[in-house]
Amino acid sequence: MKQPITIALSKGRLLLSSIKLLEKLGLHSPDLKTDSRKLYFKASRDNVHIMIVRAVDVPTYVEYGAADIGIAGKDILMEQDKDVYEPLDLRFGHCRIVLAESTRRSNSTPHWARLRIATKYPSITEQHFSKKGLPVEIIKLYGSIELAPGVGLADQVVDLISTGKTLQENHLTVVEEVAQSTARLIVNRASLKLKYERIREIIEKCKKVVGEIHENH
Repeated sequence: MKQPITIALSKGRLLLSSIKLLEKLGLHSPDLKTDSRKLYFKASRDNVHIMIVRAVDVPTYVEYGAADIGIAGKDILMEQDKDVYEPLDLRFGHCRIVLAESTRRSNSTPHWARLRIATKYPSITEQHFSKKGLPVEIIKLYGSIELAPGVGLADQVVDLISTGKTLQENHLTVVEEVAQSTARLIVNRASLKLKYERIREIIEKCKKVVGEIHENH
């Protein structure tokens, strides 16, 4: 029997595309659906187990070896800077991390005052403004980032967008793009050594599937 492999998938926006990718790899589980309440599944072949966890937790599961392989957004990998191997851009789940501000913003902030930036990406935000040599006050939020400028909590926000519609609905406009994000395949470093052949096989199959998908588009 092949060595067991555990794959961690992200709940939320990447899940459906991740499931479709596994199906193309032949790692199908009839119970594995986006609306399932189950969180742990056995694939129909190859001694593969699949777990579904919060998107922000996927890198942690992989770094500590609870999962051998994971699929996570580049935004989360950039923010957390976990010690994982990142062999492949899966080229789905494309989003942008942007700096945005209110279209109704006044110029009342004194030039000497620090801008207040609301975000769920404090590390990415700090690095972005450090490169510019600009001191800012970063306010960590866990959701509803778009509300912050409108209620006076922050001058600007750093947030993840796909279409930008939510920003527009909250009277925000993009000032600049900070980074781009797509889904990435990540691997536990110890697993890569101990289960090298199995993991290389999965990586190569993923490369082939991703290539075929984009050739057809």
